[in-house]
Amino acid sequence: MKRVNIAEFGGPDVLQLIDAEEPHAGPGQVRVAVRAAGVNPVDWRIREGQKLGAHPITLPTGIGLDAAGVVDEVGDGVEGFAVGDRVFGEGVSTYAEFAVLTAWARMPEGLTFEEAAGYPSVVETALRIIGQTGVQPGQTLLVSGASGGVGSAVLQIARERGITVIGTAGAANQDYLRSLGAVATTYGEGWVERVRQLGQVDAALDLAGSGVIRELIELTGDPEKVVSIADLGAPDLGVRFSGVAGSVPDALAVAADLISRGKLHIPVEKSYPLAEAAAAHIDSQAGHTRGRRVIAI
Repeated sequence: MKRVNIAEFGGPDVLQLIDAEEPHAGPGQVRVAVRAAGVNPVDWRIREGQKLGAHPITLPTGIGLDAAGVVDEVGDGVEGFAVGDRVFGEGVSTYAEFAVLTAWARMPEGLTFEEAAGYPSVVETALRIIGQTGVQPGQTLLVSGASGGVGSAVLQIARERGITVIGTAGAANQDYLRSLGAVATTYGEGWVERVRQLGQVDAALDLAGSGVIRELIELTGDPEKVVSIADLGAPDLGVRFSGVAGSVPDALAVAADLISRGKLHIPVEKSYPLAEAAAAHIDSQAGHTRGRRVIAI
């Protein structure tokens, strides 16, 4: 099969499309014929060799965590799923024609494979970090860098829970944030004062890693009310860096429920063929994404 591989840590050019042995589903796993794979910032952080608090990476390795596809192999102990089922979930080396998933759920009706591949990691991350801030219904959550995949999920999940969200993003994405129920404002010079004018901030999330941790502490008054998924220096200021996944099966169930009820929709900004994984990483690292980027197989 074809698989995107890295033999050394580095820039996008280390991503290589290779011929690889097909993986097989072990106990409690399924294998899918991948139709689309989600592109997440954690992918290029792993590619660069960043220390994210997860298990160490052994090279050479495939890359990618999220996928949507058709089950074509069911491991021992798996019940309720069969060859031919359309699923989305999380696994390993998902930038490939076949991948093994360790957590999965049935694709909600009406989703394309490209759309479905964009949900697993971002919904898990959104649920985890909202919980870690301790923000409650009726309070206000500030989201710095709110227009990407995780931000899109956070805004909609928070709205569903009765939490007010102030989101920062570029000028071109202000209407997008408002469409997701956020109070929108731009980043850049004067952004802290603009946020203050919008009201009290009870908790904050840093999703972009744009050097705003001190300002988020200032706005919330407490580093324990701030969580970052993008600034590895956050712990130096007493802020939690949240880089390790929680319960993916629970997140998939929440995602499927919200999607089926019309409460969660994350658009796909762009899809790329497998051979253009490097371009997907370049665009992801550049930021300013509205929704998700995916690789279509």
